[in-house]
Amino acid sequence: MNLRLALAQLNPTVGAISANLEQLKSAYQDAENRQCSIVAFSELSITGYPPEDLLLKPRFIDDQLAALHDFAAVTGNCVAIVGFVDRNEENLRNAAAICSNGQIQHIYRKRSLPNYSVFDEKRYFTPGIEPLELIGVHGIPVGVSICEDIWIDDGPHVDLVNLGAEVIVTINGSPYHLDKDSQRETLITRRATELHVPIGYVNQVGGQDELVFDGGSFVVDDSGQLIARAPLFTQSLLVVDIDIADRDSRVTPNISLNSSTPPPQRASNPAEIVDSMSGDDELYEALVVGTRDYCRKNGFSDVVIGLSGGIDSTLVACIAVDALGAEHVHGVAMPSRYSSDHSLSDAEALAKNLDIDMRTISIEPAFAAYMDMLDPSFDGRQPGLTWENVQSRCRGQILMALSNEFGWMVLTTGNKSEAAVGYFTIYGDSVGGYAVIKDLLKLKVYDLCRLVNERPGDEVIPHNIIVKPPSAELRPDQRDDQSLPPYEVLDPILSLYVEHDRTAQDIIDEGHDPEMVSRITRLVDIAEYKRRQSPPGVRVTEKAFGKDRRVPITNGYR
Repeated sequence: MNLRLALAQLNPTVGAISANLEQLKSAYQDAENRQCSIVAFSELSITGYPPEDLLLKPRFIDDQLAALHDFAAVTGNCVAIVGFVDRNEENLRNAAAICSNGQIQHIYRKRSLPNYSVFDEKRYFTPGIEPLELIGVHGIPVGVSICEDIWIDDGPHVDLVNLGAEVIVTINGSPYHLDKDSQRETLITRRATELHVPIGYVNQVGGQDELVFDGGSFVVDDSGQLIARAPLFTQSLLVVDIDIADRDSRVTPNISLNSSTPPPQRASNPAEIVDSMSGDDELYEALVVGTRDYCRKNGFSDVVIGLSGGIDSTLVACIAVDALGAEHVHGVAMPSRYSSDHSLSDAEALAKNLDIDMRTISIEPAFAAYMDMLDPSFDGRQPGLTWENVQSRCRGQILMALSNEFGWMVLTTGNKSEAAVGYFTIYGDSVGGYAVIKDLLKLKVYDLCRLVNERPGDEVIPHNIIVKPPSAELRPDQRDDQSLPPYEVLDPILSLYVEHDRTAQDIIDEGHDPEMVSRITRLVDIAEYKRRQSPPGVRVTEKAFGKDRRVPITNGYR
């Protein structure tokens, strides 16, 4: 027997209930036109995921429930599985509505609520505890689960199969980190092999604040063989015909839908299996999608970037062009008395290669004015670092002035290595609306710049930007390695301390220099207050500053 399953990989916007509803209706109609038996949408597809404290507003819950009933009213023979927020007295449930023939036919409520990493579902939801039920589509028993449910070894999928389910459909809001798609496929392959049933896995795409959702929806057969895969980072309706073995007898489902409707004939062509991405290609695309959606979903068509001729602002500019188009990206060089000639020429060459708007605004008049104004207060002191920070803040003021005047969002250019050790100026180079590379360690910034230059066509990034020593250029002949260890030493220690929660002693025990470890971990600890005031940015690792890593500012543990 044939079961035609559609996985609707859409890009919802949190809180945009009406717009999300129209997306759902359009994809549903497409699935109906293609004679699908079932179409599955992602977790909380009506509200967008994650809705966070919008869930505390009773009116928000009312509005999305009304949207669910609106959606159900337009359904026909194709069975739709739609994520929404269910309400029972004072409790909220993360739920899936099974809709067909103009009605909500059944509701499945998520049982396993994740409360780690970026997830805090126990803050909002109560787990489902109702007896599990199967839905029948053309007489085939189908089980439904939601995201975390299938990650638990003895989760509801086991009970559903024990009840007689011959297909499992799981709807998900699974955020991206590097190589997460391969982890999902490995898990679901194992589940299908253990249970001997086909599994369809649908995930949303798009950016939501710091999070990026990569899609990559897929279907495996009852042997764990991949039979269909949607593209990463792109909206798609993945349609696949699943062979269901004929049986002399099968369990009678609790809810029978479309039992009188014959299943569609199997398509002559197999479903698509789109090539997956990996490594730096995948990482770069995640940064592009996160930046594009943050800007567009928040009403910004254009961005402005301080172009220093350095590696960080270069990568941010390349990502911005790929996200928004060159005509929507504006670069600003802001030289000072300490800027080298090659910084300005490198920035100009990059802007020309990217074909973006570029202007030069010297900070020298403002910097000189600050020195004159502050000199009486400093009373002959040698401010040193203070004057470096003043220059950075002059640049921040200029970028924010352009943002205010033209409505351009400022993209900050700091990386994770700098953020970790506090190597940035608060209210200076950290100002802006979105921090594109805040979750990239410095060495990875270099890797992605090399990736950009490996694309077909002319070299985009001037060679000198990649090979010259990094420098903030806030004092004569300044280089990063005068203030920080070499990034080849710094980044591995930061990865252990920040991303893998090792203590300083753990890192020393792994063979790193004790003095270096103590210095670096201290810098990370004392910079927490600065990071807390930084803009959000794309999360691409399993532990980013922000939603993931929540360390107290006032902290006596060393």
